[in-house]
Amino acid sequence: MRSILEEETTVELQHINVKLILKGSENLNLDSVIPVFHSWIQDQIFDELLLDVADYRHVKHGPGLILIGHEADYSLDNTDGLLGVRYNRKAPLLGTNFDRLIQATRSALLACQRLEADKQLNRKLYFNGQDVQLIINDRLLAPNTEMTRQAAAPDFNRLAAKIFRQAELSYSTDPRRLLSAHIRSSQPFSTGELLSNLQA
Repeated sequence: MRSILEEETTVELQHINVKLILKGSENLNLDSVIPVFHSWIQDQIFDELLLDVADYRHVKHGPGLILIGHEADYSLDNTDGLLGVRYNRKAPLLGTNFDRLIQATRSALLACQRLEADKQLNRKLYFNGQDVQLIINDRLLAPNTEMTRQAAAPDFNRLAAKIFRQAELSYSTDPRRLLSAHIRSSQPFSTGELLSNLQA
């Protein structure tokens, strides 16, 4: 009989964040993103209700520019000094952990793809093609412990294999930080290619 410590640990992943690291961001004037975000509110281009824009660029290595929504936020996030397009799911979702990872990744990719193509930004904003961060913004459901990381790893690995085919995962082990994984691909992909991989 297996002991209590040997029992399989499960975790529910809600409030999933996906961040796509950008390249060439030093050439991007983030002021130009504000009217783009406001146009997204006006046109309500995503599934979530979009409400307002908040500017936190004065906070060093902070949340950057946030497009605030009811169910989710979209942002140009500068946490840890890494600028990226971040999708932050706030409302709980039904389905499996993998379903929710797919939903958040697709949402981040669609937002990044739209920013890449926006003429107001003069095509200066691009995903670097290789680096994706997964963050679980729920310390109660998913504390950053070894047991939780082991429970989440199969779904994280499955997502990495689906979008990148071959990739390495690394984890933040600092218990003071949110549960997170960094996926790095061995070769670069465009946002369009990754969206296609998700649908395959």
